[in-house]
Amino acid sequence: MWLGQPSSVTKMVLERLDAELSETDDQGRLRTYGKVGGVAVVGNEDGAHHTIAEVQQALNEVGFTCPAAGATYWVGEALHKTDYVDARPKPDTTGRTTAALALNSAHLARLLADRPYPPPGTRDAGTGPSSQSA
Repeated sequence: MWLGQPSSVTKMVLERLDAELSETDDQGRLRTYGKVGGVAVVGNEDGAHHTIAEVQQALNEVGFTCPAAGATYWVGEALHKTDYVDARPKPDTTGRTTAALALNSAHLARLLADRPYPPPGTRDAGTGPSSQSA
């Protein structure tokens, strides 16, 4: 995060992910469907919620699924030079939120692996490997 906005590196990654919109699997789904995207923001200023909102929406636009509690952040005091790695003591809330992000991301990834999104044009949301008899 820089100046309350996603950093230029973040924006460059999102721009590159935009190219994924033209890539599909053999059933017509975006290749990013079934992929889980979480957001971690660090910085020395305010704007974490704004940055999370922008990045999560961009991930969603290119086909990623964001889990519940799919973001975590830490921002130091404005105009200070302390980075998270150097911060003492570490905020408990940041640790708990980061753990929830990891847990929920892994859980969602397992669910999507078992029950992928249906291909375009499918009328039955129950279509997929788990709903077919063995």
